[in-house]
Amino acid sequence: IFSLATFAHAQEGTLERSDWRKFFSEFQAKGTIVVADERQADRAMLVFDPVRSKKRYSPASTFKIPHTLFALDAGAVRDEFQIFRWDGVNRGFAGHNQDQDLRSAMRNSTVWVYELFAKEIGDDKARRYLKKIDYGNAYPSTSNGDYWIEGSLAISAQEQIAFLRKLYRNELPFRVEHQRLVKDLMIVEAGRNWILRAKTGWEGRMGWWVGWVEWPTGSVFFALNIDTPNRMDDLFKREAIVRAIL
Repeated sequence: IFSLATFAHAQEGTLERSDWRKFFSEFQAKGTIVVADERQADRAMLVFDPVRSKKRYSPASTFKIPHTLFALDAGAVRDEFQIFRWDGVNRGFAGHNQDQDLRSAMRNSTVWVYELFAKEIGDDKARRYLKKIDYGNAYPSTSNGDYWIEGSLAISAQEQIAFLRKLYRNELPFRVEHQRLVKDLMIVEAGRNWILRAKTGWEGRMGWWVGWVEWPTGSVFFALNIDTPNRMDDLFKREAIVRAIL
């Protein structure tokens, strides 16, 4: 896996990869992917469906990446060892119906932990954080539910890549140790000479997989979103398409 081919003559900027349609067609999915391969000298951004790649969608649980930084900075959580006690409410998923720490909350996408963070941080501070890191439309508003799922907050695939690159380089306006901790929490898989750091997201109608693969010669960043008309039956396609392309 993760053997993205080298394409010569790609100029710095964006290179459309219309041939990647075959991967979306194979899984009967409609969506976009942006890949930034920093192993290549030109560092061109490879894009399938450039128009959609600039369209903003709810970040859903991919927002747990910046949200964890906000929570650490605001003191809503001390470290990865702090325990959040389950309140006994059955949320329909075994991974959510138990005590949590940051690592399990990230791995299980435990929404109730992040709802605690949101309540403690508050909307005004959240808005300041979002503007500070230039995250999508930076608008944490909702009339019902969580602002990063059902609310107005939205980000494009290209903007996800820009954010992830800053995090990778510890260039976000947060303590370096907090950025390093979040990156550690994002580890999904590792091989002899590579590490995959990523986060899924699902809003109901569409889903994300964003992150990067670290290689000795550089990192490969990716941000995919697809429509999910079949809801949970479509969720496996997020990772499957990315892995087929990379």
